[in-house]
This record gives sequence, C-alpha cells and structure tokens, in this order.
Amino acid sequence: MIIKQLSETLINQIAAGEVIERPASAAKELIENAIDAGATRIEIATAGGGKTLLRVIDNGCGMGPDDLSLAIRRHCTSKLSDTLFDIRSLGFRGEALPSIGSVAKLTITSRPHGAGSGSEITVTGGKVGDVRPAPANPGTTVEVRDLFFATPARLKFMKTEKAEAGAITEIVKRMAIAFPAIRFVLSGTDRSLMELPATGDDHLARIAQVLGGDFRDNAIELDAEREDVRLTGFAGVPTFNRGNSAHQYAFVNGRPVQDKQILSAIRGAYAETIPQGRYPVAVLSLSLDPALVDVNVHPAKSDVRFRDPGLVRGLIIGAIRHSLQREGDRASTTGAGGMLRAFRPGFSPQPAQAWSADASPSRPLHGGASVLGGVFGGGYGSAASAAVYAPARTGFGEVAQAAFDSLSVPTARSEPISAQPAGQVEAIASYPLGAARAQVHANYIVAQTSDGLVIVDQHAAHERLVFEQMRKALTGRRLPSQGLLIPEIVDLPEEDCDRLMSHAEGLEQLGLAIERFGPGAIAVRETPAMLGEMDTAGLVRDLADEIAEWDTADRLNAKLEHVAATMACHGSVRSGRQLRVEEMNALLRQMEQTPGSGQCNHGRPTYVELKLSDIERLFGRS
Repeated sequence: MIIKQLSETLINQIAAGEVIERPASAAKELIENAIDAGATRIEIATAGGGKTLLRVIDNGCGMGPDDLSLAIRRHCTSKLSDTLFDIRSLGFRGEALPSIGSVAKLTITSRPHGAGSGSEITVTGGKVGDVRPAPANPGTTVEVRDLFFATPARLKFMKTEKAEAGAITEIVKRMAIAFPAIRFVLSGTDRSLMELPATGDDHLARIAQVLGGDFRDNAIELDAEREDVRLTGFAGVPTFNRGNSAHQYAFVNGRPVQDKQILSAIRGAYAETIPQGRYPVAVLSLSLDPALVDVNVHPAKSDVRFRDPGLVRGLIIGAIRHSLQREGDRASTTGAGGMLRAFRPGFSPQPAQAWSADASPSRPLHGGASVLGGVFGGGYGSAASAAVYAPARTGFGEVAQAAFDSLSVPTARSEPISAQPAGQVEAIASYPLGAARAQVHANYIVAQTSDGLVIVDQHAAHERLVFEQMRKALTGRRLPSQGLLIPEIVDLPEEDCDRLMSHAEGLEQLGLAIERFGPGAIAVRETPAMLGEMDTAGLVRDLADEIAEWDTADRLNAKLEHVAATMACHGSVRSGRQLRVEEMNALLRQMEQTPGSGQCNHGRPTYVELKLSDIERLFGRS
C-alpha cells in the first residue's frame, strides 16, 4: 500500500462533506460570516431550495482584493487568535468558503467601507479564478449556484425543494432571534417573503416576530446566574405548548446550538406540567467564559461541550422551575382565544384532545358542554364511574396517605350562592381567581373576578393540589421502605457501582438501600414501599445510566412522583360531584397558594380566564 498526498480539491470536497451537508448548512456559514463582519442588514435569496441559488448580501466591513484571495483558501481566517479556548466569533475554522467553492459555483463580491471600488473572485468546482475589479456596494455579496454540481452523488440525498427551503428558513429564524439588532430579509422564487426588522435591545419583540405574538403574552422572563454562568431568555407557561420541539431555541454566547443536554434540561424543567406528547416553548441564552465551553466539537458547530454540564443543567432546570412557580400558574391566552372562537356563530367543535395516555377517555360532549369540554380537553369520567376510584392505601406508605387527608374537600353546608351578601362576593372577587358564582355540568366552577371570569376544571385543579401536598410530604422525611427477604444482587461494571455508591445516601432517603457487593455488583436490601412490586435490577441499571450521563439520580424520585400523581388523580374530587359555594371558594384559595396549580399532573390546564373586555367584544359592546 502506497501512501500519497491528496489533491487540494479533493481535500476541500472531503471537508465540504462535513461542513456543508445541505443548502441550509451553506446558508448558516454565510450568515455567520456576515454577522462576524459587523453587518446590521442581511438579505438572503434562494431558488430551488438553495440548490439552484443561494445569495447572501450584507453591509458588513467588506474585504479588499488581498483578503478575497485568502478567504477562499482553507484555514485562512481573521477570527481566531492563537488558541481554541477563547472563541468569541461564530466562525473560526476558515473552511466554509473553500468547502462551498469545491462543490459549487461560488462568486464573492466585496467592497470595504471607504474604498472607491469593489473586487470579485470566483471558484468553480475547486478551480479558483483571478481577483478582478467589480462594482459593489459597501459590504459583501456571496452567490452560490448549482450547489453539489461537482459531487452529484450528494444531490441524491437532498430532500424536496420545499423541505430544503424550510430548513434555510429555520436557520434564518435562529440567527434572527440571536441577533435582534440585525435586520433580516429572506426572499426567493421558492418561498414567500419574510422580513424581520431590527428590534434593537427588545429581545422579546424579535422573538415575537419569529414565534408569533402569542408568545409575548405567554412568556416568563428568565434571568439567573450560578458560578459565572448566566441564563437569560424567556420560557412559555406550561399551558402554552406545541406538538414538537421545534419551538425550543438555545444559544451559547450568542451561538445558536441544538444541544441535547440543553434540550434535556428543558424537558426536565417542565416535568409534570406538560402533557405527554406536547413540548414547551422556550428561548434560552447562556453566557459564560469561552474557556468553559468547547464549540469545536462538530464541524457544523451546532453541538457544544460544557466543562461542567451538571452545573448548566441544574441552572436551566432551577431557573425555569423557579419562574414557573413565580408566574407560571396563569392560564395561557390561547385558552381564552379558543373559548372566544367556540362561542362565535358557525363554530363546529372538534373532538376533545387526549392530553395524556394516563387520562381516562373523555366524556361525550353535548350541547353547551362542547364549548367547555373542548377548551379543557375533556373530562375524567362521569359521576357513575367515580366510585371505582378510591385512594389505595396498601403499599403506598403512610406519608403519602396523610397528604390525602389534609386536602380533603370540606363538606360544610352553606347557603346558596345567590344568598351571599353582595359585599362578601365583591371582597372575594378581588382574589386572583375570584369568587365562585356557579357550578355547571357538575364539573366546571365559574368564578367572578374583578375584571372578568374564570372557569375551573374542579377535578384537574384538586388533582394538582393533592399532588403538590403529597410531593411536599414525600420530601419531608425518609420515605418508608420494604426490606427484601433475600437481597437482590445486580451485576454492573465497576465504574457504575462506584457512581451508584456515591449517591447511596440520597437514594436511601428515597427508600432504596444499596450496598457494595464485590467490585462489580450492587446488593439491594430495601426498596421504596410506594413502588410495591418492581423491577429492582432494571431500576438500578437505569439509575447507573442516568448518573453516568448527568451525575444525578432523579429517575427514582420521578418514579415515586409518578405514583403520587396517580394517587392524586384517583383521590381527587371527581367530575360530576356537586360542590357547595364554600367548597368551591376553598378550592380557588388553595389554587392561588399552590405552585403549579395552573396545570394538572397530566399537563392539562386547570382553568381558563376570560377578561371582561373579551366578553364585551363577543356582544359587540367594544
């Protein structure tokens, strides 16, 4: 076997296979170059999904003839110093332009500010032309035609023009969110015009341009810091969710990333508040010393590696959960919008959405119930079926059961709602969730607030109250455990055993007692009583995997909370139960004092708020 030096063109084509995977990859690299050049206006034009044409025009600093001749050579860049540990620009490898030029027809026209004329250079399939004078506005225009014409095999792996155009649109959106002070314009024969004017320091305004105006009304601001790592951005309230994770945006030192660690932290922060199969909406920006994060992990620069991933994960989860406890209990504005649409003439109700696999089938909707049932996603069974749901005591532990008893709905008799003194109703109406005025369809509480009305799903609301009380009780002391007659031995790699034993004390507080059994095994002597019969070996292996990846052992706690959530669902006040006014008001007051009460354990909204101004619009009074 003879070793030989590859040609420069082939080297560039190999690099292009890593850096330029599709037209969107080329668009990303060119937009990053424009931003690094200090542009305040970037225009992108495409044709054929970016395969036929991709043009990026900016008003950045521009390049002279000497810079142009170097820009299309590999590993030539103005952005990198002598170290990879202090990267403060989006691009830094000096590979994008030569990679694109090796597989496409590339033309770069540029003019520095203050220069009398511009310059132009072309690269066709790796063949570099001469630099020549050309008319140009201050800034740079990069035109890419016939992408992958020099490597036609790559074209077979491209998606449809519509899909490729959509991928470029997503790149522009991410860049636009990261840099609100830049005006972006995206146009072409394969798309409709998208123009995003600069919003300066108003980051939320730019996010609203991309995600829609509803996000502005349903976003909670984030601003937290831990050990010189700062998290800013906005998180949507739990009831404002989507069917996929495409509306989750993450940035590290201004760089858009799609990092699995950050996405996992977002998912963990919204645990127990988002329905199964639904995803929160969030825009997160992390700022930290460049030496604490490695952006040189992947040629596409979309993945990053943190020096302390546990700290970053904890910061994200803690900041989002704190913000949700502070402001996340409010109902999303989309719920009220859905109700308003339902009341309008000609509305045809759709079948209620199945919010969770754990939920019972929704009741058929009849008459006026279709409006409320459609908004809340259906009920949890009729009064006739409520009798089969009794809180099971066996195997769940006395701590969890005590939480049930403390949140039992009072049965005090009271006068009818209409008999209450007007002053008393007005006083109660000053509370955030107002004063109970009626119960409709034996499931929904209608409350009057100072500026509108609130409709509460009584079962979903009480379910959340019971669960939060149980969760508090479960964390207040060591959980009851059941000893195994014969300890179960779980064989594991030695390093997994070491990790588990480092968390042994915390696991014991949750009722899981483990001991080392030789170099490559763990002996389980006690398991949490709440879990009853369980796959002990599977749980231990899952915990070992979780600790290896995240240095946390939250899986056991999640299992315990799942049991508590199931108990809360079965033990809460059922749909179909008639409540008295004092019972309803007691429920409203408890909701106001309980974090997370805006959603049930399955992530369904517990109430919808309708402002008086919205009601007046329905009747044409405003």
